[in-house]
Amino acid sequence: MSAHLTLFKTFVVITASIILPLISSAQNLESEVTEPIKIPRINSPVTLDGMSDEAAWEGIESLPMVMMQPIFGSEPSERTEILLGYDDDYIYAAGRFHYSDISEIQAASFKRDFWHWSSDFMGILLDTFMDNENGVMFLTTPAGTRTDLNILNDLGDGPMKDANPSWNTFWDVATVCNDDGWFSEMRLPFSSLRFEENNGQVVMGLTAHRWISRKNESDTFPLIPQKFGTFGTYKPSQTQEILFEGIKRPNPLYITPYVLGGSGQSNDLNEAETAYRRDDEFAHEAGLDVKYGLTNNLTLDVTLNTDFAQVEADDQKINLTRYSLFFPEKRLFFQERSGNFDFSFEDDNRLFYSRRIGLHEGKQVRIYGGARLVGRAGPWDIGFLNMQTERFEELTSENFNVLRLRKQVINPYSYVGGMVTSRIGSNDSWNTAYGIDGIFRLFEDGDDYLTLKWAQSFEDNEKNKPVSLEPSKIYVNWDRRSEKGLGYNLSYSISGDDFNPGIGYERRDNFTRLGDRVQYGWFPGEESKLLNHQAFIEGITFIRNDDSAIESSEIGPGWQFVTKANTYSEIMIKQYQENVTELFSFSDDADVPAGKYTFYGIEGEYYPFRGNPYRIGTTFKAGSFYDGRRITMTLNPRANISAHLQLEGMYQLNRVEFPDRNQKFTGHIGRLRTLAFLNVKHSLIAFIQYNSANDKIITNLRYRYNPREGNDFYLVYDENYNTDREREIPVLPVTSNRTVMLKYSYTFNIGL
Repeated sequence: MSAHLTLFKTFVVITASIILPLISSAQNLESEVTEPIKIPRINSPVTLDGMSDEAAWEGIESLPMVMMQPIFGSEPSERTEILLGYDDDYIYAAGRFHYSDISEIQAASFKRDFWHWSSDFMGILLDTFMDNENGVMFLTTPAGTRTDLNILNDLGDGPMKDANPSWNTFWDVATVCNDDGWFSEMRLPFSSLRFEENNGQVVMGLTAHRWISRKNESDTFPLIPQKFGTFGTYKPSQTQEILFEGIKRPNPLYITPYVLGGSGQSNDLNEAETAYRRDDEFAHEAGLDVKYGLTNNLTLDVTLNTDFAQVEADDQKINLTRYSLFFPEKRLFFQERSGNFDFSFEDDNRLFYSRRIGLHEGKQVRIYGGARLVGRAGPWDIGFLNMQTERFEELTSENFNVLRLRKQVINPYSYVGGMVTSRIGSNDSWNTAYGIDGIFRLFEDGDDYLTLKWAQSFEDNEKNKPVSLEPSKIYVNWDRRSEKGLGYNLSYSISGDDFNPGIGYERRDNFTRLGDRVQYGWFPGEESKLLNHQAFIEGITFIRNDDSAIESSEIGPGWQFVTKANTYSEIMIKQYQENVTELFSFSDDADVPAGKYTFYGIEGEYYPFRGNPYRIGTTFKAGSFYDGRRITMTLNPRANISAHLQLEGMYQLNRVEFPDRNQKFTGHIGRLRTLAFLNVKHSLIAFIQYNSANDKIITNLRYRYNPREGNDFYLVYDENYNTDREREIPVLPVTSNRTVMLKYSYTFNIGL
């Protein structure tokens, strides 16, 4: 470790000599000052019917929309009008989307939180705190769907990580399709937003967006710089300032009780382990969620006897590594305003991982209750969470606490902050962790960001040396967020042997990591069939801190492109190195002995015209693998048959062979998700998965009736089948478990 301590000290000195002058110069940067656009006040009623033909809309000018793609800076190909207005209670957004050929209108689904290129849509992004990093986006389609997204980190890690469509809030929309096109009206309550009011004025950031699916056309206001690519419209830092006057945010009280009833069946080994015993259980539960706006920008959530029985099962995966897999959070309570609790490092590692609460080895742990406080107090962004769980199997009853604070410094794009977590068991076990971090925009063009993070963890029965790298983690990242010209994402991190955040996620232990990517991108112009393309080189190296040996590394060049028809493809060639210290297995028939390995592979992705309602995407990895070879092929078919019916599938083949050792492993994963909708209120989702690695078929069926936000009725059926019953003795039962559940919740809105 001493060698790494010396390396780290050298790194700090060099980094400081580069960074400190840049931060000093950043302090003198002046952001481009533009006058906020005053949004007109609506002085007469708006009937939410989609048509925006009431007197209230007279005299309101549409926003000056400009095409972002496929031809940057051009006029929209179809007449496009988006209008904004407000009254004491709501922001109203009206869309008038004309078509020269109405047969080109695409409305792919009635699904709540539908977010896909195969449907036309209108989007309104609001940076409610004007922090240039976090935002909320509201989307609707010609079918009248409601999709709301919580944006964090200025979408710096991409839409799959930093745009959360599972966040839901209270708002309404209506749409109409006729011979001229499709038309929409959104009504966004001020009570559903968090913002700061200064002398009766509220300033927010705005991006308005129209997507025309058949033309792969994106029209926006304001015009987002081309270098940010397709998802530039989702970046809070690129919004236009808008001004509301005379706004006082109400502080409503939302009370949501739920009742639940159902039955469950499980098959468990008897004490003698000679046979399986069936156990039937009938359950009935009740619980309560309370949401109260303490101030304009600070919200308290309280939950009692929290239940997540309606949450869809995790996607099955086959692990071809020697490390644990990461699964995303799907429970709504932990997803709402999750950006306030973000403290992420490299890859998926993080100081706070909400799946540590209420889940254990894939099983639910009862949550007695808890509280969450999110928003802003003065200059500080706040996230506070306290949860208490029940004793479960070998786990004691535990209390979880998280506190996250962030503050804007230097310029409107830079922050410093910290996080503290604790996990305390009723048996006096404990784990606590803390971290401090900063993100700094370095140059006036706004593309370069420097991120610095330091964290430590302490727990019972450990040495707990605060003046040491052993319980510590350090992360440094320099990121140039641009798809045009030179771009890079360079990082350094070191994690000590005793670093173990009790409510966090660490895929590896005791390592030093270097990476990640340097690229150069082009936007060829109007004559080319390519929208943009990039050449890049990616590389990651993990070094063991114990002996300074390379534990894992991968490096190689690649090329990716997006066409103006919205086809995406990427191909890479890589060299891998693995230093395996002890044997690990993929199955009973295939393993990797200890040793040093160098091998090579090729990998790629291809997704044809993503606006097509019928398409098959493909990913693959192939080549040598340790002392053998592997191929992984994934097919992702999708069929939007109509707005009432969609089919989504996935088939993955994993084949690993070690001819010299006469070993092989073949693993199959299959998924089929059927989504059926009567309209936006009634939905039925059937999800079936097969995993040959554990010989399981997992079924999940959910019917939902959602007449309005906060009012839900669920019927849920789950069952896990064993496909190879004779793989164990005694013979496995046909099903491991079966559950049928009814859940109803109703939200009372009490204005205060």
